[in-house]
Amino acid sequence: MTDSDSTTPSFLWYQEYANKNQSVKEEIEGVTQELSNVVRGLEQQLQKAHHLSAEQTLELCEAAKETFDVLRQLYANLVDKVPQGEYFRYNFCWKWPTQQAIFLSSLIEYYECGQLISLEKVRTLLGVESDSLSDFHIDVEDYLIGVCGLPSELSRLAVNCVSMGDFERPIAISRFVADFFSGFKLLNLKNDSLRRKFDAIKYNLKSVEQVVYDLRIRGLVKD
Repeated sequence: MTDSDSTTPSFLWYQEYANKNQSVKEEIEGVTQELSNVVRGLEQQLQKAHHLSAEQTLELCEAAKETFDVLRQLYANLVDKVPQGEYFRYNFCWKWPTQQAIFLSSLIEYYECGQLISLEKVRTLLGVESDSLSDFHIDVEDYLIGVCGLPSELSRLAVNCVSMGDFERPIAISRFVADFFSGFKLLNLKNDSLRRKFDAIKYNLKSVEQVVYDLRIRGLVKD
């Protein structure tokens, strides 16, 4: 036996390990691609709210919520495919669609209830109930990044409401975004993405406040 023959097995285990890891990653990416497609479809569906009355938006939300049956099944598939204890090894694969799913969940919650969706409700909607870091879970930072998309969408909605002659919803949106901003100021943000999102909320709030100011000086809403 040559020296090379004796050392080769020491490296072969890594090739087997790499092949197995790649196979798992590809299976996970297959599910997350489906997840991304479903989320994009839901986002497109909810965009219609910018041209609907408040009552029609509620009907839109009711129809959109049927998509969560599909999302729950896809997350169940992910749970099955991610090896136990290796959540943080692969979680980059589903970060974007999860953050978008949270954003869209928060949008529906606002349309229906006028409030911020809780992390617990997000978990229920997506069928990921565990809060243990050792299990597949909804990451807190993903939740925060997801809901940070809400002020931007609502500031845009406020402008479109005025175009439709609805002068009351911008007032409610302004109050909500102001409360949202005040709540976020209490957080000691160490995540760069979250800090950038927080900076953007300042401009969203300013935009909504400008809409409300214009309505007031034109006498279209009462003080």
